[in-house]
Amino acid sequence: MRTALLFFFTLIFSTACGQSQDDGPVTLESIRKNAKVPALGVIAIVDGEIQPAEVTGLRKYKGSEAVTADDKWHIGSCTKSMTATLAATFVEEGKLKWETTVDEILGLDIKIPDEAKGITLYMLVSNRSGIPGTPPPKIWSKAWMLNREPNIKKRRLAFAESMLSVDLEFEPGTKYAYSNSGFIVAGATLAKVGGKSWEELITERVFEPLGMESAGFGGAASEGKEDQPWGHKSTRRSQEPGPKDDNPDVVGPAGTVHASLGDLAKYVRMHATHEVGPVLKKTETFEFLQSIAEENDGKYACGWIVLERGWAQGPALMHNGSNTMNYCVIWMAPKRKFAAIAVSNIGPDEAAMAADQAVSKIAMEKLK
Repeated sequence: MRTALLFFFTLIFSTACGQSQDDGPVTLESIRKNAKVPALGVIAIVDGEIQPAEVTGLRKYKGSEAVTADDKWHIGSCTKSMTATLAATFVEEGKLKWETTVDEILGLDIKIPDEAKGITLYMLVSNRSGIPGTPPPKIWSKAWMLNREPNIKKRRLAFAESMLSVDLEFEPGTKYAYSNSGFIVAGATLAKVGGKSWEELITERVFEPLGMESAGFGGAASEGKEDQPWGHKSTRRSQEPGPKDDNPDVVGPAGTVHASLGDLAKYVRMHATHEVGPVLKKTETFEFLQSIAEENDGKYACGWIVLERGWAQGPALMHNGSNTMNYCVIWMAPKRKFAAIAVSNIGPDEAAMAADQAVSKIAMEKLK
């Protein structure tokens, strides 16, 4: 499945960010140049205030257009916390409970094996459902074929039925295992409750209330144009904008969002500050989304990885994401109302280290 495998680096405040390879001052451009990535961008939230974005590099390797602060970056699996946040809006309204099962919502529309009927909404968005993270090849091929069906709700529901029919990796709720497919099933569940596609719901309930006008889905560049960053499969191999510049759109709830750094920071600021407002109405909802259940044997909350870092003065939350052609990483310290986001238009093998160095640099500058 061409989405990010969950992994992360921990270079924040490491000596790797002390100097560039040529012993000159460390700048975003020196990090980008040393990593040989097409482009790199970073933005910070300090004391709850969004700082100006910094970007450097090209939209396309050896292209003619430089990236800008307003460009739209693909965030991959960083979409997952957005899906969990969308679910929380329904829970706050009393239209769902975290204990609501897929069978209660989807049981009349699709066939659900007995062993999967007890999977809850919480299990789906905390990677504890037991649904395999990577679809079998036949189902993955079907996901691409489903693009021919114009109704995205039907497509995602069909994919959900296929994945729920696959043998579970473990009894629901008993273990943690990263699962893109679980989030896709969550998206189908939310669409049933909300009466609209996941794309429509997250736009209406998350993006629009936060003023995220640039937020959208899939690759952002127009075919044949360098009007937005192109994805890159390797340092010298750019991906032409079009049908193959992202995963099939059924993957949406697990990782197809794009947005400008400024707009993405609006969403991250909400989580970093526990900002009660137009999206989430209760402080305890943020606490729930960012907490690990006692019985969870991983470090995964609801779309966030929870770690211990001294600089955070409390829990540090992070997530990264990639569709193998782009990369995004988010770090947050809610106790300090601080966050940093780094993005690149190339896959994680090349971009992850550079992005972590960019986050480390801005953290050392801003966290005094």
